[in-house]
Amino acid sequence: MTTAARLNAFTLIPEAYRAMAAVGPAIEPVLGNMLIELVNTRVSQINACAFCVDMHVRALLEGGEDLQRINSLVTWHEVDFYTPRERAALQWAESLTLLTATHAPDADFEALKAHFNDKEIAALTFSIAQMNAWNRLGVGLRLPVARKPLKVPAAA
Repeated sequence: MTTAARLNAFTLIPEAYRAMAAVGPAIEPVLGNMLIELVNTRVSQINACAFCVDMHVRALLEGGEDLQRINSLVTWHEVDFYTPRERAALQWAESLTLLTATHAPDADFEALKAHFNDKEIAALTFSIAQMNAWNRLGVGLRLPVARKPLKVPAAA
C-alpha cells in the first residue's frame, strides 16, 4: 500500500516544527545518540509509525549498530543483547508509550536510578515524550516512507 501525506504541517506551521526539532539536540549530549535511537525505534514500533521506524532504524545502522540487536528490539524482553542501562531505558519507554495500560509504574521509574542520574532520567523522559509526539504526527498525517538506499559504514 502506498500512502501520501495528508498535509504538510511542518511547512504550514514551521515555528511549531522548529520548536519540536530543538528538543533532540538538547537531549543528545546528555544521553548519547545511540541510546536515543534505540529508544526512538522501540517507541515508534509500539506506535506503528512506519516513517519513524524507517528513519530511526536507518540512523542505528548508519551509526554502526548491530543488525541482530535492531531486529530483536521488538523482542528485547526475550533476548540478552541489551545492557542493563538499555533495558531500563526501553522499559521506561514502553511504560510511557503505553501510558493508559501501565500508568508509569514506580518499579519502572525506580529501575532507572541504578543506571541514570536525575538529569539523564529527565532527558530520557523528554526524549520518550518527544518521540511519541513525532509518532502522532507521522501516523496522523500519514507521512510516507520513501524507498531509498541505505548508507551503512564499511566494516572495519
